[in-house]
Order: sequence, then C-alpha cells, then structure tokens
Amino acid sequence: MKLHFTVLLLLTALCSSAQKKLTVSDIYEKGLFKEETMKSLNWMNDGQYYTALEENQILRYDVTTGQSDSVIIDGKALNLKIDDYDFTPDESKVLLLTDKQKVFRRSFTAEYYIYTFQGEELKRLSPNGRQSYATISPDNKNVAFVRDNNLFFVKLVNMSEHQVTKDGEKGSIINGSTDWVYEEELYMAKAFFWSPNSENLAFYRFDESEVKEYNLQYWDSGALYPRDYRYKYPKAGEKNSTVTIKIYNLKDNTTQTVDLGEETDIYIPNIQWTKNPDILAIKRLNRLQNKQDIFHYSTKFKSATNILTDKSKTYIHATYTNEWIYLDNGTHFLMSSEREGYKHFYIHRMDGQLEYKATSGAFNAEKLLALDQRTKTPILYYTSTENGSTERHVYRVDFKGKGKIQLSTKPGVNTADISKDFKYYISFNSSAASPKEVSLYMTKGNKLVKVLKDNTKLKETTAQYGLTEKIMFEIEAADKKLLNAYMIQPANMDSTKRYPLLLYQYSGPGKQRIKNDWYGDKHFMWHQLLAQKGYIIVGIDCRGTGGKSEEFKKMTYMKMGKLEAEDQVAAAKYLGSLSFVDKSRIGIWGWSYGGYISTLALETGPDLFKAGIAVSPFLWKYYDTIYSERYLRRPQDNPEGYNEYSIVRNAGKLRSEYLLIHGTGDDNVHFQNAVTLQNELIMQGKQFDSFYYPDNNHSLIGKKTKVHLYTMMMDFLLENL
Repeated sequence: MKLHFTVLLLLTALCSSAQKKLTVSDIYEKGLFKEETMKSLNWMNDGQYYTALEENQILRYDVTTGQSDSVIIDGKALNLKIDDYDFTPDESKVLLLTDKQKVFRRSFTAEYYIYTFQGEELKRLSPNGRQSYATISPDNKNVAFVRDNNLFFVKLVNMSEHQVTKDGEKGSIINGSTDWVYEEELYMAKAFFWSPNSENLAFYRFDESEVKEYNLQYWDSGALYPRDYRYKYPKAGEKNSTVTIKIYNLKDNTTQTVDLGEETDIYIPNIQWTKNPDILAIKRLNRLQNKQDIFHYSTKFKSATNILTDKSKTYIHATYTNEWIYLDNGTHFLMSSEREGYKHFYIHRMDGQLEYKATSGAFNAEKLLALDQRTKTPILYYTSTENGSTERHVYRVDFKGKGKIQLSTKPGVNTADISKDFKYYISFNSSAASPKEVSLYMTKGNKLVKVLKDNTKLKETTAQYGLTEKIMFEIEAADKKLLNAYMIQPANMDSTKRYPLLLYQYSGPGKQRIKNDWYGDKHFMWHQLLAQKGYIIVGIDCRGTGGKSEEFKKMTYMKMGKLEAEDQVAAAKYLGSLSFVDKSRIGIWGWSYGGYISTLALETGPDLFKAGIAVSPFLWKYYDTIYSERYLRRPQDNPEGYNEYSIVRNAGKLRSEYLLIHGTGDDNVHFQNAVTLQNELIMQGKQFDSFYYPDNNHSLIGKKTKVHLYTMMMDFLLENL
C-alpha cells in the first residue's frame, strides 16, 4: 500500500498544474462547476420519441437523431413555471406541476394544471386550494390528490371535484399522504394508489394523535415574536402513528378497511395493486424491522392472506419500492432481498413460493431500471456492483438468470433510462476522471446513436482551474478489512514536503460515498479548493457502509458508531505514517451521520486529530423511531448501544479544536442535539467553536448560506489545521 501511494503521488504531480484559484463563491453562488444532464425525462409510448424539461419548455426528441424536433409545451407561453409533468397513459393530456413548495424533504404542495393537446386547452386542476401528489388514473379519466390531510379526485370529463375522506386533521389524522417519519425513513410522501381498472383507490390512513410533538421555533428574519411550528415526531422508543390501509370504490362510494391482524405497532412500508384489480398487495414490517410479511388482500372477500415472510437476524431495509413488481402474466411477482448475503432479485409465484433467482453472486444487484415483459421470459435491466463496489454497471438478464449481458462499457458509475419499447436507452456515465456524459444508445447491438451531453464546458472550466483527479484506493479498517477510499492531492505535490490531511466521511449505515464518479457528493469542489490551499483530502467508507456484502453493511448492528469511529482512527494512524503527510496536522469532518462520527472519532482518538468539524451531528436517543430502532432496536432493549457511543457521554475526552454547526430550523436532526452536546462540552470545561444558522434546515439551503458555511469551515481549517 505504501508503494501504491508513492506511485500515485508521482503521477498526480506529473499531470497537474494549478492555474485559476477557486473561491467558495465560484462553487456555491456562481455555479461554475454545475454538471449538465437530462432532467424530467419521459419516454413516449411509441418508443420513437422522448421528452425532457429544459428552460421551462417540454421538448420532444427524436431517438433516431437525438435532436429536439418540437416544443410540446411552452411554459412561458402558458404563463406557468413548469416544475414537473406527467402524461396521461394515452398521452392525450399532460398534468403540469407548478408553484411547488416544499414542506419537508419529500413532501410538498403545488398547483396543478391539465393541458389537453386537442384544442390546446389548459385547465386548473382545482380552484379550492393547493394540492399534493396529483396522480392520473390508468383509464385517463380521473386525477387523485391530497389536500389538508384528505384525499380527493377530479373527474376530467367535467373537472368536478370529489372528496374521498373528511376526517383529516393536522396533528391527528392523515389520509393519502404520510407522517413525518414515514416520509423521512421509508421515502414516502404520496400514499394512495389507483387500481389497474381505475375503480378503486387504496390509501394509507395515519392516526398520529398519540405521537408526541416537537416544537420548532422560527425567527422569520426579524419578526417581533418568533413563530412556533409544532409537528409529530416519534423519537426512539416512543409511540408511532397507528397506520391502516383503506380502499375506496369510486362506483359505489364505499370504503373498506384492510384487516392485517390485531398487532398495530407495525410499519407498512409498501402497498401496490396486483394485476388482478381485486387484489391489493401489502408489506407489513414489525416494530424491530427484522420480520416482513407480504399479504394479498381480496376486496371481494374482504380478507388478507399472508403469502411470504422474510426474516433477518439484524434488520430488513424495506425501502426498495420500485423493486416489488407483479408481472403482467398474473402468475408471478419480482422482489429484491438480501436473504443470501447480497441484494438480489427473486421471482416468486403468487402463492409466495420462490420460482427463480434472476440474479445471484457475490455482488449487489443494486437498482432495477426496467422490466421488459413482452416475451414469455421477462428481461430485467439493472445496475450492479459486479465489477467492483466502487463501480456501477448496467446489465440485462432474463428472470430465470439466463443470458446476462453488460450494456455499459465505460468505467465508473453508470445508469440508464430505457424506452418503453426497449429499443433505446439513455446512458448516464461519470468517473473520477470525467464528468457526466449522457448518451443515446440502441439496445440491439448496444449501438451509440448520439452523445447528448458531454459537459465539454465543465471540462474546460476544470482544466482552467487545474483541478486534480480523485484517486481511488483501498485502506485497511481497524479489523484489517479493506475499505474504499479516495484521495484529492494538491497540484504539483512536492515529495520532500509533508502536507496537512483532512478526512471526510459520512459513514451512515448502508450509504456509500466512495465511488468511481465525478462529484460523488456536494462537497467535492470545496475539497478541491482545500487542495489548492495545500491540503490532502481523503474520503473513506468505513465498515457499515454500502456497496459491499450484507455482512459488511450490518456488522455495526446494535453498536452503531463504534466500528465507524474505530476505522477513522485507524485510517488517521496509517495515513499519518506516510512520508508526505504531516501527522501533527490531521483533521476530520462530516455532516449529519458524518458529523456524529467525526465528533466520536475526535473523542476516541484525541491524540491523532488536531481539528474537526461536525455539521448537524445527532444523538441516537433524540432521533426518530424507524431509523434508530432499525439499527439499535429501542432504547429500552439496548441501552448500552444508545449510551456507550454517544458523543455526549464521550464529550470529556475531546482535546482537538472543534467546530460545531447546526440549523435551528432542522426538522430532521433537531437543534436540541447541538444544544445538548454544547452544554456537556461546557460542563466538561471544553473550549470549542459553534455556529447556528437561523431557521435553516438539515441541508442548510440557500446560496448565501452555502457561501457563508463553506467559507467559515475553510477559515477554521486554515487557522487550526
């Protein structure tokens, strides 16, 4: 490994020369390094065209040329700012999403409009208030949406509005959308689903009346009195919402409740209709999240049958929503699971019995891209880690696991958007050596049609600034397992000098930050700025992160923080021994889970780190039920896991220079976490720096905020590292 570093040091010095100097404003305010890509991409039914949203216009592209041949809808001409759009299944109309206003991470309200191509007619979906998650029925006749915790639908024939539920109430009952913890941890906001024949709407009903409230206080830029915002937030070990599934029939205006048994302290991470319009499929997960049942509910017989149970010694991560598909043949369904040590796709009969393993091996079939069901044996398109955990490549294979072909040919991180007739796909590729390239291919023969976006301008800009390539390598964990890592070095490194080193990590369970891609995360260009100022930056995915085996990912179970911090300490020790690293000037930083681990590493390795930064770190006992209990179980089940690796409990060990940053309007990791940590550091007599961003959330949004944040962190490092 030492020889590996020496070679990389020389290669970097030979091919890099700093020119223009980066500024924080260049990165976060001027946007000089923004990648070009294709947004809001939609394939047309005939496979001959696709559409994309560009500069407030929906453009139609011809796949044979890759050129736009017409403007489908011009937002400027309609006096609308189009945020997103969705065609009706027959493509006679478009549902336009405008004036989108975020609530939390995934939830939002908006105004929707229906545009009809025949007659070029534009109609507002509803004049009765803002809507959320508007969704067109399969028969093109209705649009369902949520408003004020109730479910509605509009009949497009006459634009008449109909209310499905009437008991919705803020802080109590939610119909058709999710509560805060489902949105954050199960990646759900919309919680209603049309049946295939458009006759039924299945929807979630949350009763959160007994969930305890958290109060966020907003200062609203100088208002005379601060504003209180109260919402339901179930912390670890506390009571969750009671969730039920209901089915509303549009023909007879009746609603039935799905009976899933007497146990109510459960999660329902997914529901979907099977190809039989009378059968609703439901996933039920127990509170400890280590047992998942799939039920088939008959609307005719009003009964549920448990057809499959998955169990784990640790936990089941039940968020693979697009990887549970009922096949058109009506006899099988596809699902993903880690039941054999890696994430793979399995084909089950409708009675739950396993029929085929579509993918298998010592790699993860990471993401399902498309499923071609036109032939007797359907074909899966997916990305996987088969070529290494830092790579992502696109494959196709039939659902019996036969005829596997790798479609992507370029190294790095690849994905694809595949046409509805499967004749074409749009490839997205980036690597540590090159920013994103978007290309159109013919599936047959894997033939390139046209490069759509090559980011030439970005390449020219980065060359002008003399950015150094992100070097991929492996480093040993505390237990000698190999961890993925990257290094960003200053240009023209001098092998006779020693350089200060900054470790960057996120370290969250199952998450992966170290890949052979261009940016990787929103901090990449800031790390390049630090490299220009003479710092080496090393990013590390420690034990417990993603991209590797289930065993690697879940070895942190019940003792979160311990192994992650140990690996950062071990990395600091090793890197400090390298000839070009100044071991007296090693720092570490991270955000959210990364802020937690950077703080814990400073506390448990005080002699190794000179300085560290934590943005929005958290305490397990203050965090939500689904996340905390998935990895640690409840506090009453595992008090040692919650306490032993707490950054508050270990605060007295801190000896490094420390900067703590938090947003006071953080609905996710509450400002309470920072206040509690600060108070303990004060009680322990520790001097440290801290800064809060008034009314800002977990992402610390806003151009001015970003410029201030990254400038402050840079200045802290320049002074203390």
